[in-house]
Amino acid sequence: MLNAVNELLWGPGTLALLLGTGVFLTVRMRLLPWRRLGFALRSALGREARRTGRDGVSPFSALMTALAASIGTGNIVGVATALAAGGPGALVWMELSALFGMATIFAESFLAVRYRRRDRQGQWVGGPMYALEAAFGRKHGGRLGAVFALFAVGASLGIGSMTQSNSIAGALESTFGLPVWTVGAVTAGLALVIILGGIRSISKVAAVLVPVMGVIYLAAGLAVIIGNLGSLPGSVAEIIRCAFSPRAAAGGTAGWLVAARWGVARGVFSNEAGLGSAGIAASAADNADPLRQGYISMTGAFFDTIVICTVTGLAICCSGVLGTVDSAGVPLDGAALTIRAFQTVLGPWGARFVSLSIVLFAFATIVGWEYQGEVTFTYLTRGRGRLFYRLMYVLAAFLGAGLGLETVFAFADICNALMCGPNLLCLVAMSGEACRGIRKKTVEKL
Repeated sequence: MLNAVNELLWGPGTLALLLGTGVFLTVRMRLLPWRRLGFALRSALGREARRTGRDGVSPFSALMTALAASIGTGNIVGVATALAAGGPGALVWMELSALFGMATIFAESFLAVRYRRRDRQGQWVGGPMYALEAAFGRKHGGRLGAVFALFAVGASLGIGSMTQSNSIAGALESTFGLPVWTVGAVTAGLALVIILGGIRSISKVAAVLVPVMGVIYLAAGLAVIIGNLGSLPGSVAEIIRCAFSPRAAAGGTAGWLVAARWGVARGVFSNEAGLGSAGIAASAADNADPLRQGYISMTGAFFDTIVICTVTGLAICCSGVLGTVDSAGVPLDGAALTIRAFQTVLGPWGARFVSLSIVLFAFATIVGWEYQGEVTFTYLTRGRGRLFYRLMYVLAAFLGAGLGLETVFAFADICNALMCGPNLLCLVAMSGEACRGIRKKTVEKL
């Protein structure tokens, strides 16, 4: 039943709405998210973005917290799944979803910072819940905000905690033979130590963990691509051909539609554009200017999908492993496919490296999603139960390590899809304000 509902909610209609909203915003913003990408990258990586005041975390740390939540197993396993199911052309559609998703994330973050509030502890909190109240009034907007928050909490416990812990335990058990419940206990314990420190502790860990693991993974991925450099031009040509050819997948007449479906779906799962989660982390930034934080936050889609996912996809395609089968004759998919690609250059170390990358990426997701879940939970409870949610979250991480998660994963996917509804409604209703905001200042005045 849950799988049927999940497939319905994540069908072509939802994916078209997500991509269509990004296209709508990009065009209405006069392509400014693309034209000012260089400025956005300089703002995100510059010295100014690392300054922390009394009112929150640094803009860079807020970006890394959002990236910690979005950079996860999807960058390794999700890309391989998209390529195996949708063909090489799915990679192009992942990148297109990210290009248009930058405008979506800009609008989410701009509105979240614009309408953020102080919580009971005096810290900034924001997200689609508060933007919905601004758009539709305290009564109706509050109801829509509660719907968003309810499903965000469900997604945080499922996608953010249980499934990520399960990925960590599975990777360490298969590669190093470690007991899953021991791994679950250690994962939950480490997460608890970080989470109890609140957003400042979470952001500090994210600001170190995300760049380090990202650079190391990119270096290894580029090594695989360079090791198969002779195959790269042909692979790129095949990727582009399959993205738009009617025979892109399995020779069917609707092949390019299959590539588009899997590419957009995995792209959204990777960068979370349209889910509303990016604005929650952006609101914690000690940055009084919603416009600047919007630019900084939108680079998350660039780093997550256009950089990391592209490297994973190219490594798989140019290594020639796409379409290979295992000893039972079953086509390789997911982590096994990515491991086989890395092994073509790194040998036996390829499996160990991919497994450890899954561990680090998944743990970053656990830490990053906790903050988003906590903010939405306290929105529902009017600031109460913060410690209760933290304990519930780490308990979910412990239990997730050793449980079968098919039902949990389907439920979390449903929650993710239902988060999109109120958030996309808010973005469309408030698109005029976001577009006026991005157009009213020149880069020189920022």
